[in-house]
Amino acid sequence: IAAFVLLFFAISGFALLRVLGIGLSAFRIAGGILLFLLAIDMVFARHSGLRSTTARETEEARGRNDISVFPLGIPLIAGPGALTSLLLMLSAAHGRLAAIGLLLGILALVLIITLTVLLSSSRILALMGETGANVVTRLLGVLLTALAVQYVLTGIRVGLLHGP
Repeated sequence: IAAFVLLFFAISGFALLRVLGIGLSAFRIAGGILLFLLAIDMVFARHSGLRSTTARETEEARGRNDISVFPLGIPLIAGPGALTSLLLMLSAAHGRLAAIGLLLGILALVLIITLTVLLSSSRILALMGETGANVVTRLLGVLLTALAVQYVLTGIRVGLLHGP
């Protein structure tokens, strides 16, 4: 599901933003804000609406224990950071097919690595322990917070210099 969402966004993301009248700077800022909220959840080990299901989603999933769509597929794998990064890197490719192909290849590799880690998660957690996993989550949350702030600052700077 995450691969489908990312591929769909790679193909139609710019057109979707154009139709909605959203500039790349505004999308960068919005992605940064959402990524910041997710990172705050990681740092303080709390669950907000970004990482937990709504009442209707919980009811629908009651018969099955499947978290593959939400929260794993969206927003943790194909979330604000991934979607924003993907569009920004595609924008930097300036339409060069080789660069776009390389980017999509790297995206596929990252998704394969992610799948491998998810399939090995019980062994990894057994090795790290609960405390180790929490330390890594909080550390990565701090780094993700800095990345999110950088997205917002860059979005503001680019938006002011070049317009929306």
